[in-house]
Amino acid sequence: MNARRAVAAARGSTKGTAALSIENHRLVGENVSFRPTPNVGGALAPRYLVLHYTAGRSLESSVESLCTQKPQGNASAHLVLGRDGRIVQLAPFNVVTWHAGVSQWSGLVGMNQYAVGVEMDNAGVMQQIGGQYTAWFGKVYPASEVLLAEHKHGGGVKPWHAYTEAQIARALELAELLVAHYGLEDVLGHEDIAPHRKTDPGPAFPLGAVKSRAIGRTDDALPRYVVISPSLNIRKGPDASFETVAPALRKNTELQMLEPGARWSRVEVIGATDIEGWVNNSFIVKAGG
Repeated sequence: MNARRAVAAARGSTKGTAALSIENHRLVGENVSFRPTPNVGGALAPRYLVLHYTAGRSLESSVESLCTQKPQGNASAHLVLGRDGRIVQLAPFNVVTWHAGVSQWSGLVGMNQYAVGVEMDNAGVMQQIGGQYTAWFGKVYPASEVLLAEHKHGGGVKPWHAYTEAQIARALELAELLVAHYGLEDVLGHEDIAPHRKTDPGPAFPLGAVKSRAIGRTDDALPRYVVISPSLNIRKGPDASFETVAPALRKNTELQMLEPGARWSRVEVIGATDIEGWVNNSFIVKAGG
């Protein structure tokens, strides 16, 4: 399922459930609980939402870690979002939490002072050993829960833990609610504000599509590109070794950028198709450029 359709399906999956709301800077709704973390700072007037993955074993283990004070440095976030859609709030949205670390965006330095932080239960990048995919903490995941992709900042093809539809649904609902309630300027990934240190939420999360929906942009706001070679293969992964997903694209085929990469990018073919895959950046240019 492509990124736009994943978000659309996620939106549909929330129909018939009680909507989330914010009361006195705390989240209210079905499957929402509160466990206060001691790892907080001063007052916060949020301007951004920053999404992360936990790189942890489970929702519960991540909550425990973020609510524990450690000699080597404390961390926290406002919310932890489980793979089944459960949400645990650790601090009110008007209080600083320590999720961003050394970071900057749009002239601002130290994004803890400007952003709500949401951690999503996800193992993150994995190691492939033979036919198995293993997280840093030793758990082995089936191929059905893994996406092979290159991060938009490069680094080669790696296995990434996939997000569930329930998570994407809740993340979208949270983003829309927080943007509307606090007038947030943008929805960012940790990878955006600390690009040389962090890779979360990573290529398995449809950040561009969630951002566009949350801040009221249409899909047309996502960058469009055109094919400039007579034909261009569109593949299952960001390398010529991956098999193609469809017949070669013709010159002037319009594409929508989903995940830009250093050498290869994940795109969707615009039109009455369901074609999504990876193309070599050398053979596309920005539309109207």
